[in-house]
Amino acid sequence: MKRILLAGIIMLSSLATFAQTDTTTKPSTEDTVFVGNFIIIRNNKDRNTYNDSLPPGREDYTIINIPKRRGYVNPRPNRLISTNYLIFDLGFANYNDKTVYNSPDAADFADAGINKKDLKLITGKSSNVNIWLFMQKLNVTKHVVNLKYGLGLNMYNYRYNSNISFQEQAPYVIMDTVDFSKNKLYAGYATVPFMLNINPFPHRRHGLNFSAGVSAGYRIFTHSKQISDERGKQKNHDAFDLNDWMFAYVAEVGLGPVRIYGSYSINTLFEDAKQYPYTVGLRFSNW
Repeated sequence: MKRILLAGIIMLSSLATFAQTDTTTKPSTEDTVFVGNFIIIRNNKDRNTYNDSLPPGREDYTIINIPKRRGYVNPRPNRLISTNYLIFDLGFANYNDKTVYNSPDAADFADAGINKKDLKLITGKSSNVNIWLFMQKLNVTKHVVNLKYGLGLNMYNYRYNSNISFQEQAPYVIMDTVDFSKNKLYAGYATVPFMLNINPFPHRRHGLNFSAGVSAGYRIFTHSKQISDERGKQKNHDAFDLNDWMFAYVAEVGLGPVRIYGSYSINTLFEDAKQYPYTVGLRFSNW
């Protein structure tokens, strides 16, 4: 009953309001509407000018100005710095192996008889997963040229096709006597990228843009993981002759929230071998 009464009051009030509207004045244009004590104006650029021309008796009316929409304009270019949190990368990892095996330079790295084929990776199962805690974009020139930087964790899973094992001392790589169903080396790096970003269409929400630069990563996790019938599942945590630092060229290109990224290491993966890691994959990001 209360709802019916309330609805009736609202309807009567609306009728009374429209009944009080002065219909003797000239018809309003399509951009001006009189509703009770309110004047709704669309695209009125000068409110004071309209006040001066109000009809007699309407000088105290309240004016509501509604600007015309001119299509979507990305509000982000107004910001000097924009931040994107929790960005995920998923891709493939491999390396360019330039090591001369069975030479004096590689004697500390691999045991005699180990060759390049023994260090070959399973391409489809060697992966790169990155989790960026944040990335920021700093405007340099009209939001077309920007600096892009961040902080994250880069994780590499190298899956080997042969039955090699890593040791804690030289030679670090030996050929094992066990047949492994899974043979993996994991390395994780705390990484800071620094890139120059080019955004030709800064006012578009999901426009084409690309970035290129360098990154620096410090190794914080390393372990090998092997699975076999003879030994079961084994994990060994050690440095295995890996370099503590990884410096790389990095780049990305994308349209919208999904983009393609890639990296190529400037320095070697191991101290006593010439293997240069590289990655390619998909990045899931707002920009």
